[in-house]
Amino acid sequence: MQKKGTLHTKKSDGANTDKSKKEDKKMERESAVLDYEKVISNYYGDDQVSALIMLKVDTKEADKIAAQVAEFECIEDVFLVTGDTDIIVKARFDHYKDLKHFVVSSLAPLEGLKETKTLMVVTTYKERGTRKQS
Repeated sequence: MQKKGTLHTKKSDGANTDKSKKEDKKMERESAVLDYEKVISNYYGDDQVSALIMLKVDTKEADKIAAQVAEFECIEDVFLVTGDTDIIVKARFDHYKDLKHFVVSSLAPLEGLKETKTLMVVTTYKERGTRKQS
């Protein structure tokens, strides 16, 4: 149960089983996600959101996945890169919730996708060669 950002769990009678430990960990993760989403939603409100999304993929599928991702309207740029990440995409959304929905509903189901990491843009100083006003 969560109340005002605080995690509350039932106390056990001392017989702390693996199942209850797993349930506690799951509740902690879910609480952290809810707190994070609340902070992000409050920060961005109804403002447009830009994000860099790192994709780790099955390397045999990298070109295919990059081409699939490039077809989404919200995607502005797609880069096949070297290093720990295979593909980096830049995306723009009308609202934070659109970003969340895109990652969960459109990216996650792609065959060959192993992992995503989303970095939300806080401030843009220069974009596509043009300096932004402060």
